[in-house]
Amino acid sequence: MAKPSRKTPENSPAQDAINPAGTPTASSEPPAQVEETPLEALASVCSVLVIGLFVLTFLAQNFVIPSGSMEKTLLVGDHLFVDRITIAPGSSWMPLVHYREPKRGDIIVFLKPGEPDLFLVKRCIGIPGDHIHLRNGVVILNGVAQNEPQAALHPDQEPRDAYQAYIDEFPAISTLDAGGQVTGQWDLELPTHIQGNDLVVPPGKYFMMGDHRHDSLDSRFWGFVPRENIVGRPLFNYWSFQTPDDQINHTDLVDRLQWFAHVGIRFFSDTRWKRTFHLVK
Repeated sequence: MAKPSRKTPENSPAQDAINPAGTPTASSEPPAQVEETPLEALASVCSVLVIGLFVLTFLAQNFVIPSGSMEKTLLVGDHLFVDRITIAPGSSWMPLVHYREPKRGDIIVFLKPGEPDLFLVKRCIGIPGDHIHLRNGVVILNGVAQNEPQAALHPDQEPRDAYQAYIDEFPAISTLDAGGQVTGQWDLELPTHIQGNDLVVPPGKYFMMGDHRHDSLDSRFWGFVPRENIVGRPLFNYWSFQTPDDQINHTDLVDRLQWFAHVGIRFFSDTRWKRTFHLVK
């Protein structure tokens, strides 16, 4: 005679629980849900903030281009993702990280000499030991005229891009012809670095210039950038929004709120979509 089979009740649970001895037993109640305490939630938030702060402080950071000194390479309203490791001063506490010295042609984010809270972005033109001068706007580096297509004048640029003696013949022209834009410190220091027709870059310093040569206050006006001032190099443009050249001057609360509203309304129409994830070089 066949033995009757045992049928599973229709309301039996879909999964089996395991008892302390390891034998499967039917569970009649769902597992209790563990609620996160306020202290645990706070700890989770703090962990995320600490990790984010570490990344933004030591590994990468975002910067916004506020002026046209690097046009057409970088535009006002470009938002850059910056590598803060590769060309930053080396750290002994991160021995596995690859470091290198800044090279000619690198686009670099740095702290402006004499203004430690102001970040600037320019192109590195000269490294320690280089001899530099400009003739009719052309950079002569160690006796060789440089081909710099990124610094060429563009047909749509304004008449202000016409020849300017101090800018285009640096350092042959007196700082008195610079329109009062040369800092007092650089006015005193500049003659001590001139040999013949050339400006000689001293050890531990770098000579920076904007790609828009006639609209850039750079090393011609405030001097060399110390190695320790270098922060990093832009990798790519993660967002670009059409921004007026004078937006940086609108700093009061009302102006900021109006700008935020403008960005919200015109986000899709004024975003430069072709520059999204555009590599900086």
